[in-house]
Amino acid sequence: MAENLQQLLDEKGNVVQMLRNSQLGAYIYPIVPTEFSNWRREQKAWRETAVLYDQTHHMVNFFMSGPGALKLLSDTGINSFANFPVDTAKQFVPTASNGGVIGDGILFHEAENEYVYVGRNPGANWLQFHAETGGYDVETRYDDRSPSRPYGQAVHRDYYRFQIQGPNAWPIIEKLAGGPVEKVKFFHMGHLTIAGSSVRTLRHGMAGMPGLELWGPYADHGRIRDAILEAGAEFGIEPCGARAYSSNTLESGWIPSPLPAIYTGGEIERRFREWLPADGYEAINAIDGSFVSDDIDDYYTNPWELGYGSFVKFDHDFIGRDALEKIDPTTQRKKVTLAWNDEDLGKILTSVIDRSGPGYQFFDLPNANYGSSNFDSVIDADGQNVGLSMFTGITANERRGLSLATVDHDVPIGAEVRVLWGESPNTSKKTVEPHEQIAVRAVVSPVPYAETVRQEYHGGWRTTGKL
Repeated sequence: MAENLQQLLDEKGNVVQMLRNSQLGAYIYPIVPTEFSNWRREQKAWRETAVLYDQTHHMVNFFMSGPGALKLLSDTGINSFANFPVDTAKQFVPTASNGGVIGDGILFHEAENEYVYVGRNPGANWLQFHAETGGYDVETRYDDRSPSRPYGQAVHRDYYRFQIQGPNAWPIIEKLAGGPVEKVKFFHMGHLTIAGSSVRTLRHGMAGMPGLELWGPYADHGRIRDAILEAGAEFGIEPCGARAYSSNTLESGWIPSPLPAIYTGGEIERRFREWLPADGYEAINAIDGSFVSDDIDDYYTNPWELGYGSFVKFDHDFIGRDALEKIDPTTQRKKVTLAWNDEDLGKILTSVIDRSGPGYQFFDLPNANYGSSNFDSVIDADGQNVGLSMFTGITANERRGLSLATVDHDVPIGAEVRVLWGESPNTSKKTVEPHEQIAVRAVVSPVPYAETVRQEYHGGWRTTGKL
Protein backbone atom coordinates (compact mmCIF):
# COMPACT_ATOMS: atom_id res chain seq x y z
CA MET A 1 0.00 0.00 0.00
CA ALA A 2 1.26 3.45 -0.94
CA GLU A 3 2.69 5.41 1.97
CA ASN A 4 3.11 8.75 0.20
CA LEU A 5 1.79 10.61 -2.82
CA GLN A 6 4.71 9.65 -5.07
CA GLN A 7 4.16 5.95 -4.40
CA LEU A 8 0.45 6.40 -5.10
CA LEU A 9 1.18 8.07 -8.44
CA ASP A 10 3.59 5.26 -9.32
CA GLU A 11 0.83 2.73 -8.60
CA LYS A 12 -1.92 4.55 -10.49
CA GLY A 13 0.18 5.52 -13.52
CA ASN A 14 -2.19 8.19 -14.86
CA VAL A 15 -2.60 11.08 -12.43
CA VAL A 16 -5.33 12.73 -14.52
CA GLN A 17 -7.52 9.63 -14.38
CA MET A 18 -6.81 9.23 -10.68
CA LEU A 19 -8.00 12.75 -9.89
CA ARG A 20 -10.90 12.77 -12.37
CA ASN A 21 -12.27 9.62 -10.72
CA SER A 22 -11.61 10.64 -7.13
CA GLN A 23 -14.26 9.41 -4.71
CA LEU A 24 -13.90 12.46 -2.47
CA GLY A 25 -17.24 14.00 -3.40
CA ALA A 26 -18.04 17.71 -3.57
CA TYR A 27 -15.99 20.21 -1.62
CA ILE A 28 -17.56 20.78 1.81
CA TYR A 29 -17.46 23.97 3.85
CA PRO A 30 -17.51 22.35 7.29
CA ILE A 31 -19.41 23.05 10.52
CA VAL A 32 -21.14 26.29 9.48
CA PRO A 33 -24.83 25.56 8.70
CA THR A 34 -25.75 25.37 5.05
CA GLU A 35 -28.28 28.19 5.37
CA PHE A 36 -29.52 30.44 8.16
CA SER A 37 -32.42 31.97 6.21
CA ASN A 38 -31.91 31.01 2.57
CA TRP A 39 -29.00 31.43 0.19
CA ARG A 40 -30.76 34.07 -1.96
CA ARG A 41 -31.47 36.31 1.05
CA GLU A 42 -27.93 35.83 2.33
CA GLN A 43 -26.39 36.68 -1.06
CA LYS A 44 -28.47 39.86 -1.30
CA ALA A 45 -27.41 40.92 2.20
CA TRP A 46 -23.75 41.42 1.21
CA ARG A 47 -24.92 43.79 -1.55
CA GLU A 48 -27.84 45.54 0.20
CA THR A 49 -27.28 45.52 3.99
CA ALA A 50 -24.56 43.51 5.71
CA VAL A 51 -23.48 39.92 6.15
CA LEU A 52 -21.52 37.99 8.74
CA TYR A 53 -19.20 35.41 7.21
CA ASP A 54 -17.96 32.68 9.54
CA GLN A 55 -14.59 31.61 8.10
CA THR A 56 -13.50 29.74 11.20
CA HIS A 57 -13.55 26.20 9.90
CA HIS A 58 -12.77 25.75 6.20
CA MET A 59 -9.19 27.06 6.02
CA VAL A 60 -5.82 26.06 7.46
CA ASN A 61 -4.02 28.39 9.86
CA PHE A 62 -0.30 27.78 9.38
CA PHE A 63 1.77 29.62 11.99
CA MET A 64 5.44 30.50 11.39
CA SER A 65 7.72 32.22 13.88
CA GLY A 66 11.42 32.86 14.31
CA PRO A 67 14.25 34.68 12.53
CA GLY A 68 14.01 32.39 9.49
CA ALA A 69 10.28 32.82 8.89
CA LEU A 70 10.56 35.76 6.49
CA LYS A 71 13.22 34.00 4.42
CA LEU A 72 10.98 30.93 4.17
CA LEU A 73 8.20 33.11 2.79
CA SER A 74 10.49 35.02 0.44
CA ASP A 75 11.99 31.80 -0.93
CA THR A 76 8.58 30.28 -1.69
CA GLY A 77 6.43 33.25 -2.74
CA ILE A 78 6.22 35.28 -5.93
CA ASN A 79 5.47 38.33 -3.75
CA SER A 80 8.02 40.94 -2.79
CA PHE A 81 8.89 41.13 0.90
CA ALA A 82 10.97 44.30 0.63
CA ASN A 83 8.23 46.08 2.58
CA PHE A 84 6.03 43.94 4.80
CA PRO A 85 5.71 45.60 8.21
CA VAL A 86 3.97 44.22 11.27
CA ASP A 87 0.17 44.66 11.21
CA THR A 88 -0.16 44.28 7.45
CA ALA A 89 -1.28 41.39 5.28
CA LYS A 90 -0.92 40.30 1.68
CA GLN A 91 -2.24 37.68 -0.67
CA PHE A 92 0.58 35.14 -0.76
CA VAL A 93 1.09 33.04 -3.90
CA PRO A 94 3.64 30.19 -4.04
CA THR A 95 4.64 28.53 -7.30
CA ALA A 96 6.34 25.26 -8.16
CA SER A 97 9.64 25.19 -10.08
CA ASN A 98 7.63 24.97 -13.32
CA GLY A 99 5.97 28.33 -12.57
CA GLY A 100 2.57 26.79 -11.90
CA VAL A 101 0.54 28.14 -9.00
CA ILE A 102 0.28 25.86 -5.95
CA GLY A 103 -2.46 27.88 -4.26
CA ASP A 104 -2.96 31.21 -2.59
CA GLY A 105 -3.97 32.53 0.79
CA ILE A 106 -3.81 35.53 3.06
CA LEU A 107 -0.53 36.04 4.93
CA PHE A 108 -0.77 37.99 8.18
CA HIS A 109 2.28 39.64 9.77
CA GLU A 110 0.94 39.54 13.32
CA ALA A 111 4.08 40.47 15.30
CA GLU A 112 7.84 40.71 14.82
CA ASN A 113 8.95 37.43 13.16
CA GLU A 114 5.44 35.97 13.57
CA TYR A 115 3.31 35.15 10.54
CA VAL A 116 0.11 33.23 9.83
CA TYR A 117 -0.84 31.81 6.43
CA VAL A 118 -4.60 31.29 6.05
CA GLY A 119 -5.84 29.30 3.07
CA ARG A 120 -6.46 25.87 1.64
CA ASN A 121 -4.20 22.92 2.35
CA PRO A 122 -1.83 22.94 -0.67
CA GLY A 123 -0.21 26.30 0.18
CA ALA A 124 0.13 25.39 3.86
CA ASN A 125 1.55 21.96 2.98
CA TRP A 126 4.13 23.52 0.66
CA LEU A 127 5.24 25.93 3.40
CA GLN A 128 5.42 23.19 6.03
CA PHE A 129 7.48 20.95 3.75
CA HIS A 130 10.08 23.65 3.12
CA ALA A 131 10.10 24.71 6.77
CA GLU A 132 10.90 21.13 7.81
CA THR A 133 13.39 20.28 5.07
CA GLY A 134 14.99 23.59 4.08
CA GLY A 135 17.12 24.30 7.14
CA TYR A 136 15.22 27.41 8.17
CA ASP A 137 15.41 28.79 11.70
CA VAL A 138 11.65 28.70 12.10
CA GLU A 139 9.03 27.13 14.33
CA THR A 140 5.69 26.14 12.82
CA ARG A 141 2.25 24.98 13.89
CA TYR A 142 -0.36 23.50 11.54
CA ASP A 143 -3.92 24.24 12.64
CA ASP A 144 -5.82 22.14 10.11
CA ARG A 145 -9.27 22.92 8.76
CA SER A 146 -12.15 21.39 10.67
CA PRO A 147 -13.29 17.91 9.59
CA SER A 148 -15.88 17.93 6.83
CA ARG A 149 -18.00 15.40 8.67
CA PRO A 150 -17.26 15.52 12.42
CA TYR A 151 -20.22 13.21 13.27
CA GLY A 152 -20.60 14.70 16.72
CA GLN A 153 -16.91 14.80 17.61
CA ALA A 154 -15.53 17.90 19.29
CA VAL A 155 -14.12 20.51 16.93
CA HIS A 156 -11.38 22.93 17.95
CA ARG A 157 -9.54 25.68 16.12
CA ASP A 158 -6.86 28.05 17.36
CA TYR A 159 -8.80 31.08 16.11
CA TYR A 160 -12.35 32.04 15.29
CA ARG A 161 -12.41 34.12 12.10
CA PHE A 162 -15.32 36.33 11.02
CA GLN A 163 -15.92 38.97 8.38
CA ILE A 164 -18.45 41.78 8.51
CA GLN A 165 -19.15 42.92 4.95
CA GLY A 166 -21.67 45.01 3.03
CA PRO A 167 -22.79 48.64 2.76
CA ASN A 168 -23.84 48.71 6.42
CA ALA A 169 -20.70 47.02 7.71
CA TRP A 170 -19.04 50.14 9.06
CA PRO A 171 -21.99 51.38 11.16
CA ILE A 172 -22.11 47.91 12.74
CA ILE A 173 -18.37 47.98 13.43
CA GLU A 174 -18.63 51.42 15.04
CA LYS A 175 -21.57 50.31 17.17
CA LEU A 176 -19.53 47.34 18.37
CA ALA A 177 -16.59 49.63 19.13
CA GLY A 178 -18.75 52.21 20.89
CA GLY A 179 -17.60 55.06 18.67
CA PRO A 180 -15.87 56.05 15.41
CA VAL A 181 -13.40 53.55 13.95
CA GLU A 182 -10.69 54.71 11.57
CA LYS A 183 -10.92 53.14 8.13
CA VAL A 184 -7.31 52.04 7.94
CA LYS A 185 -5.74 51.18 4.61
CA PHE A 186 -6.74 48.03 2.79
CA PHE A 187 -5.03 44.91 4.19
CA HIS A 188 -3.82 46.78 7.28
CA MET A 189 -4.51 45.38 10.73
CA GLY A 190 -5.74 46.86 13.99
CA HIS A 191 -7.54 46.09 17.24
CA LEU A 192 -11.08 46.40 18.57
CA THR A 193 -12.69 45.60 21.91
CA ILE A 194 -15.90 43.60 21.48
CA ALA A 195 -17.91 42.27 24.42
CA GLY A 196 -14.97 42.96 26.69
CA SER A 197 -12.45 41.00 24.57
CA SER A 198 -9.59 42.31 22.47
CA VAL A 199 -10.10 41.41 18.81
CA ARG A 200 -7.58 41.59 15.97
CA THR A 201 -8.86 43.15 12.76
CA LEU A 202 -7.95 43.28 9.07
CA ARG A 203 -9.41 45.83 6.66
CA HIS A 204 -10.92 43.69 3.94
CA GLY A 205 -13.74 43.86 1.41
CA MET A 206 -14.95 40.57 -0.04
CA ALA A 207 -18.35 42.01 -0.91
CA GLY A 208 -16.93 45.15 -2.52
CA MET A 209 -17.62 47.43 0.43
CA PRO A 210 -15.38 48.49 3.34
CA GLY A 211 -15.43 45.74 5.95
CA LEU A 212 -13.34 43.99 8.55
CA GLU A 213 -12.05 40.52 9.19
CA LEU A 214 -11.99 39.73 12.91
CA TRP A 215 -10.20 36.99 14.80
CA GLY A 216 -9.30 35.87 18.28
CA PRO A 217 -9.19 32.76 20.51
CA TYR A 218 -11.62 30.07 19.40
CA ALA A 219 -13.09 29.88 22.91
CA ASP A 220 -14.60 33.34 22.28
CA HIS A 221 -16.32 32.31 19.05
CA GLY A 222 -19.91 32.17 20.30
CA ARG A 223 -19.73 35.29 22.44
CA ILE A 224 -18.20 37.45 19.69
CA ARG A 225 -20.62 36.11 17.09
CA ASP A 226 -23.63 36.90 19.31
CA ALA A 227 -22.34 40.42 19.93
CA ILE A 228 -21.91 41.08 16.19
CA LEU A 229 -25.39 39.83 15.33
CA GLU A 230 -26.96 41.81 18.15
CA ALA A 231 -25.21 45.03 17.10
CA GLY A 232 -26.04 44.42 13.46
CA ALA A 233 -29.72 43.62 13.86
CA GLU A 234 -30.90 47.20 13.29
CA PHE A 235 -28.71 47.40 10.18
CA GLY A 236 -30.11 44.25 8.58
CA ILE A 237 -27.14 41.96 9.11
CA GLU A 238 -27.58 38.36 7.97
CA PRO A 239 -25.44 35.44 9.11
CA CYS A 240 -24.17 33.76 5.95
CA GLY A 241 -24.39 30.00 5.60
CA ALA A 242 -21.92 27.78 3.79
CA ARG A 243 -24.12 27.56 0.73
CA ALA A 244 -24.13 31.29 -0.02
CA TYR A 245 -20.58 31.85 1.24
CA SER A 246 -19.10 29.58 -1.40
CA SER A 247 -20.69 31.66 -4.17
CA ASN A 248 -19.52 35.15 -3.20
CA THR A 249 -16.45 34.74 -5.38
CA LEU A 250 -18.67 34.77 -8.49
CA GLU A 251 -19.19 38.49 -7.90
CA SER A 252 -15.76 39.37 -6.51
CA GLY A 253 -13.77 37.44 -9.12
CA TRP A 254 -11.42 35.19 -7.12
CA ILE A 255 -10.79 31.67 -8.50
CA PRO A 256 -10.49 29.72 -5.25
CA SER A 257 -9.12 26.27 -6.07
CA PRO A 258 -6.51 25.99 -8.82
CA LEU A 259 -4.95 22.56 -9.13
CA PRO A 260 -1.60 22.63 -7.28
CA ALA A 261 1.16 22.32 -9.88
CA ILE A 262 3.09 19.63 -8.00
CA TYR A 263 2.32 16.36 -9.82
CA THR A 264 5.22 16.85 -12.25
CA GLY A 265 8.30 19.06 -12.14
CA GLY A 266 11.83 18.64 -10.87
CA GLU A 267 13.56 17.31 -7.79
CA ILE A 268 11.82 19.76 -5.43
CA GLU A 269 8.37 18.59 -6.46
CA ARG A 270 9.37 14.92 -6.28
CA ARG A 271 10.67 15.33 -2.73
CA PHE A 272 7.44 17.14 -1.86
CA ARG A 273 5.35 14.26 -3.23
CA GLU A 274 7.45 11.79 -1.23
CA TRP A 275 6.79 13.91 1.87
CA LEU A 276 3.02 14.17 1.30
CA PRO A 277 0.73 11.40 2.59
CA ALA A 278 -1.08 9.06 0.23
CA ASP A 279 -4.47 10.20 1.52
CA GLY A 280 -3.99 13.98 1.76
CA TYR A 281 -5.62 16.79 -0.20
CA GLU A 282 -3.24 16.45 -3.16
CA ALA A 283 -3.98 12.71 -3.43
CA ILE A 284 -7.78 12.85 -3.33
CA ASN A 285 -8.46 16.30 -4.80
CA ALA A 286 -11.20 15.77 -7.42
CA ILE A 287 -10.85 17.29 -10.89
CA ASP A 288 -14.24 17.86 -12.50
CA GLY A 289 -15.43 19.28 -15.80
CA SER A 290 -15.51 18.70 -19.53
CA PHE A 291 -11.86 19.50 -20.24
CA VAL A 292 -9.88 16.26 -20.62
CA SER A 293 -6.18 15.90 -21.25
CA ASP A 294 -3.83 13.03 -20.45
CA ASP A 295 -1.16 15.58 -19.52
CA ILE A 296 -1.61 16.90 -15.98
CA ASP A 297 0.48 19.94 -16.91
CA ASP A 298 -2.47 21.16 -19.01
CA TYR A 299 -4.42 21.68 -15.78
CA TYR A 300 -1.82 23.96 -14.20
CA THR A 301 -2.23 27.74 -14.21
CA ASN A 302 0.41 30.45 -13.92
CA PRO A 303 0.04 33.72 -11.95
CA TRP A 304 -0.99 35.81 -14.96
CA GLU A 305 -3.81 33.45 -15.86
CA LEU A 306 -5.29 33.77 -12.37
CA GLY A 307 -4.90 37.55 -12.19
CA TYR A 308 -1.83 37.49 -9.94
CA GLY A 309 0.65 38.80 -12.50
CA SER A 310 1.29 42.04 -10.67
CA PHE A 311 2.26 40.06 -7.56
CA VAL A 312 5.27 38.64 -9.41
CA LYS A 313 8.35 40.52 -8.29
CA PHE A 314 11.83 39.51 -9.46
CA ASP A 315 13.53 41.42 -6.65
CA HIS A 316 14.28 38.14 -4.84
CA ASP A 317 15.04 34.51 -5.58
CA PHE A 318 12.08 32.15 -5.21
CA ILE A 319 11.00 28.73 -6.39
CA GLY A 320 9.57 29.10 -9.88
CA ARG A 321 11.39 32.33 -10.71
CA ASP A 322 13.39 30.88 -13.61
CA ALA A 323 10.23 29.52 -15.25
CA LEU A 324 8.27 32.73 -14.74
CA GLU A 325 11.05 34.90 -16.17
CA LYS A 326 10.68 33.01 -19.46
CA ILE A 327 6.97 33.82 -19.73
CA ASP A 328 5.72 36.74 -21.83
CA PRO A 329 2.81 38.14 -19.75
CA THR A 330 1.20 39.77 -22.80
CA THR A 331 0.51 36.39 -24.43
CA GLN A 332 -0.98 34.63 -21.40
CA ARG A 333 -4.58 33.75 -20.86
CA LYS A 334 -6.55 36.32 -18.87
CA LYS A 335 -9.15 36.01 -16.13
CA VAL A 336 -12.73 36.91 -17.12
CA THR A 337 -16.31 36.32 -16.07
CA LEU A 338 -18.56 34.33 -18.38
CA ALA A 339 -22.24 35.34 -18.28
CA TRP A 340 -24.24 32.23 -19.14
CA ASN A 341 -27.17 32.33 -21.54
CA ASP A 342 -30.47 32.16 -19.62
CA GLU A 343 -32.19 29.81 -22.07
CA ASP A 344 -29.31 27.31 -22.11
CA LEU A 345 -28.96 27.40 -18.33
CA GLY A 346 -32.71 26.87 -18.03
CA LYS A 347 -32.38 23.64 -20.03
CA ILE A 348 -29.79 22.39 -17.56
CA LEU A 349 -31.81 23.36 -14.49
CA THR A 350 -34.99 21.68 -15.74
CA SER A 351 -33.30 18.52 -17.02
CA VAL A 352 -33.51 17.03 -13.54
CA ILE A 353 -37.21 16.43 -14.23
CA ASP A 354 -36.72 15.29 -17.83
CA ARG A 355 -38.00 11.73 -17.78
CA SER A 356 -37.24 10.99 -21.45
CA GLY A 357 -33.44 10.93 -21.35
CA PRO A 358 -30.35 11.03 -19.16
CA GLY A 359 -30.45 14.83 -18.88
CA TYR A 360 -27.46 17.04 -18.18
CA GLN A 361 -24.91 17.09 -15.38
CA PHE A 362 -26.68 18.35 -12.26
CA PHE A 363 -26.25 22.08 -11.65
CA ASP A 364 -26.42 22.69 -7.90
CA LEU A 365 -27.43 26.07 -6.51
CA PRO A 366 -25.87 28.48 -5.97
CA ASN A 367 -22.44 26.81 -6.42
CA ALA A 368 -22.51 24.31 -9.27
CA ASN A 369 -18.98 22.91 -8.87
CA TYR A 370 -19.09 19.19 -8.13
CA GLY A 371 -15.40 18.55 -7.48
CA SER A 372 -12.51 20.37 -5.86
CA SER A 373 -10.86 21.86 -8.97
CA ASN A 374 -13.15 22.65 -11.89
CA PHE A 375 -12.12 22.65 -15.56
CA ASP A 376 -14.83 23.09 -18.21
CA SER A 377 -13.77 23.68 -21.81
CA VAL A 378 -14.46 27.13 -23.28
CA ILE A 379 -14.78 26.95 -27.06
CA ASP A 380 -15.16 29.59 -29.77
CA ALA A 381 -17.39 29.67 -32.85
CA ASP A 382 -14.93 27.44 -34.72
CA GLY A 383 -14.99 24.81 -32.01
CA GLN A 384 -11.49 25.62 -30.80
CA ASN A 385 -10.68 25.48 -27.10
CA VAL A 386 -9.89 29.04 -26.01
CA GLY A 387 -9.94 28.66 -22.25
CA LEU A 388 -11.13 26.99 -19.08
CA SER A 389 -14.18 27.77 -16.97
CA MET A 390 -13.07 27.18 -13.38
CA PHE A 391 -15.85 28.21 -10.97
CA THR A 392 -19.58 28.20 -11.75
CA GLY A 393 -22.82 29.16 -10.07
CA ILE A 394 -25.71 31.57 -9.75
CA THR A 395 -25.95 34.89 -7.93
CA ALA A 396 -29.28 36.28 -6.79
CA ASN A 397 -27.83 39.79 -7.00
CA GLU A 398 -27.19 39.54 -10.74
CA ARG A 399 -29.98 36.97 -11.28
CA ARG A 400 -27.92 34.99 -13.73
CA GLY A 401 -25.48 32.13 -14.07
CA LEU A 402 -21.83 33.08 -14.06
CA SER A 403 -18.50 31.35 -14.21
CA LEU A 404 -14.96 32.54 -13.63
CA ALA A 405 -12.63 31.56 -16.44
CA THR A 406 -9.23 32.05 -17.94
CA VAL A 407 -9.30 32.60 -21.73
CA ASP A 408 -6.82 33.32 -24.51
CA HIS A 409 -5.47 36.87 -24.40
CA ASP A 410 -7.02 37.82 -27.74
CA VAL A 411 -10.60 36.87 -26.79
CA PRO A 412 -12.33 40.27 -26.38
CA ILE A 413 -14.84 41.36 -23.78
CA GLY A 414 -18.28 40.98 -25.35
CA ALA A 415 -17.41 37.92 -27.42
CA GLU A 416 -19.80 34.96 -27.35
CA VAL A 417 -18.25 31.62 -26.50
CA ARG A 418 -19.55 28.21 -25.41
CA VAL A 419 -18.94 26.49 -22.09
CA LEU A 420 -19.09 22.72 -22.47
CA TRP A 421 -21.00 21.54 -19.40
CA GLY A 422 -20.78 17.87 -18.38
CA GLU A 423 -18.18 15.13 -18.48
CA SER A 424 -17.31 12.88 -21.38
CA PRO A 425 -16.70 10.11 -20.78
CA ASN A 426 -18.76 10.23 -17.59
CA THR A 427 -16.43 9.65 -14.66
CA SER A 428 -17.00 7.47 -11.62
CA LYS A 429 -17.08 10.40 -9.18
CA LYS A 430 -19.81 10.17 -6.58
CA THR A 431 -21.14 13.53 -7.75
CA VAL A 432 -21.63 12.43 -11.36
CA GLU A 433 -24.47 10.36 -12.85
CA PRO A 434 -24.93 9.41 -16.52
CA HIS A 435 -25.67 12.55 -18.53
CA GLU A 436 -25.27 14.31 -21.85
CA GLN A 437 -23.01 17.27 -22.48
CA ILE A 438 -24.40 20.64 -23.50
CA ALA A 439 -22.64 23.64 -25.03
CA VAL A 440 -23.84 26.70 -23.11
CA ARG A 441 -23.66 30.09 -24.78
CA ALA A 442 -21.85 32.67 -22.66
CA VAL A 443 -20.68 36.26 -23.06
CA VAL A 444 -17.12 37.15 -22.09
CA SER A 445 -17.47 39.83 -19.40
CA PRO A 446 -15.29 41.81 -16.98
CA VAL A 447 -13.94 40.46 -13.73
CA PRO A 448 -15.20 41.28 -11.17
CA TYR A 449 -18.59 40.99 -12.83
CA ALA A 450 -20.45 43.00 -10.20
CA GLU A 451 -20.22 46.71 -11.02
CA THR A 452 -20.20 47.61 -7.33
CA VAL A 453 -17.14 45.46 -6.73
CA ARG A 454 -15.28 46.86 -9.75
CA GLN A 455 -15.90 50.39 -8.51
CA GLU A 456 -15.48 49.94 -4.76
CA TYR A 457 -12.87 47.25 -4.33
CA HIS A 458 -9.47 48.54 -3.22
CA GLY A 459 -7.41 49.68 -6.18
CA GLY A 460 -9.04 47.15 -8.49
CA TRP A 461 -7.38 44.36 -6.48
CA ARG A 462 -9.36 41.61 -8.14
CA THR A 463 -8.11 42.79 -11.54
CA THR A 464 -4.77 44.45 -10.93
CA GLY A 465 -3.64 42.60 -7.84
CA LYS A 466 -2.28 45.74 -6.17
CA LEU A 467 -1.54 45.04 -2.54
